[in-house]
Amino acid sequence: MTTPTLTKMKIDFVSDVSCPWCVIGLKSLEDALGRVAGEVQAEIHFQPFELNPQMPAEGQDIAEHLAEKYGSTPEQSQRNREMIRARGQDVGFTFSMDKRSRIYNTFDAHRLLHWAEEEGEGRQLALKEALFKAYFSDGESPGSHEVLARVAGEVGLDMARAKAILASSEYADAVREREQFYLQQGIHAVPAVIINDKHLISGGQPAEVFEQALRQIAAAG
Repeated sequence: MTTPTLTKMKIDFVSDVSCPWCVIGLKSLEDALGRVAGEVQAEIHFQPFELNPQMPAEGQDIAEHLAEKYGSTPEQSQRNREMIRARGQDVGFTFSMDKRSRIYNTFDAHRLLHWAEEEGEGRQLALKEALFKAYFSDGESPGSHEVLARVAGEVGLDMARAKAILASSEYADAVREREQFYLQQGIHAVPAVIINDKHLISGGQPAEVFEQALRQIAAAG
C-alpha cells in the first residue's frame, strides 16, 4: 500500500485583527486543513492589513463608524451583527456583540504579530487567535499596549519583550512595507487567502470552499 504524497503549501492570510470575517475565514480554513491533513501540509503566515489605518488611538464608537464608513443604518448594522454572530457560532467562535462597542487602531497589534512569527512555529497563530478572542469575545482593545502585552504573555511570548517592542517603533517599517505590498497586489478587502503566491480566495468562505481549493491545488501539483 503506497503512502499518499504530502503536498506542502504556503498560505498567506492577509487580515486585520478587528475584522470579524477574518475570524470566520480563519476558522473555516483551519477546518478545511483538518479535513485534508493526510494530503496537505500548510504553513500559514499572517500578513498585515488595516481596515482603518487613520483610526486614532482612542478608537471610535462602532455604530458611528459604520454609519460614516458604509452609510449603515442601526437596523442594517444589527442585522449584520446577528449574521456574523450566527456564522461565528457555526465555526465555534463566540462573537460577544454587546461587549464590542468601539473600533480601534490595530497597527501595534500587527507589529507584535510580525515579531511573533520570528519567535517560532505556532506563535504567530496563537497570538492571532488570542487577539481575535480579546477583541470579539471579551470586548478588549487591540490598540491597548497593556492588552497586547498581556495577551502576548498568555500565549507564551516574552511579555517584557512585547512591552519593549510596543514602546518603540520596532517592526513599524516592516509592517508598512508588507501592507503596501498587498495593496499594490490589488488586495483591498480582507480576509484574502493567497496559496503558493498565486491562488487567491477572498472573504470569509465556508470550509468546503477552502477544502475544494486545497484539493485542486494539491492535485495540480
